[in-house]
Amino acid sequence: MRSVAREAGFRSKIAVYSRNDEVDPVGSCVGQKGVRVQTIVMELKGEKIDIVRWSEAIDEYVANALSPSKVLEVIVFEAEKMARVIVPDYQLSLAIGIKGQNARLAAKLTGWKIDIKSETQAEQEYGRAKTTGGMMHQDSVSID
Repeated sequence: MRSVAREAGFRSKIAVYSRNDEVDPVGSCVGQKGVRVQTIVMELKGEKIDIVRWSEAIDEYVANALSPSKVLEVIVFEAEKMARVIVPDYQLSLAIGIKGQNARLAAKLTGWKIDIKSETQAEQEYGRAKTTGGMMHQDSVSID
């Protein structure tokens, strides 16, 4: 485990990694048919747990941390320790989460400020053309 962010009684996000490229860190934590993580979920009285792959590349890590939403682009501002994330219009509410919970937990998990924009908002605010295709690979799992 590299990082944990939790809102007790509601949801946790856990970032995991493996030094061995042949070992899937997310799958190892979940276990076969979810056996490993379900024990923890039961102990926490049904609290939801998102297990995401940690990455040294902050753009990839932020995209993973916003799971289960899809991410089209992550723009990193190193000096401000801030990431601007662009998601498909239909994924904006999922990326933010109920009462901002998903975005808040992703920010706690990564230690970075995260500014989430829909494709349309990004186009209007920054004059960017809509992103087509270039969706980042997300390696994560959400456990309810």
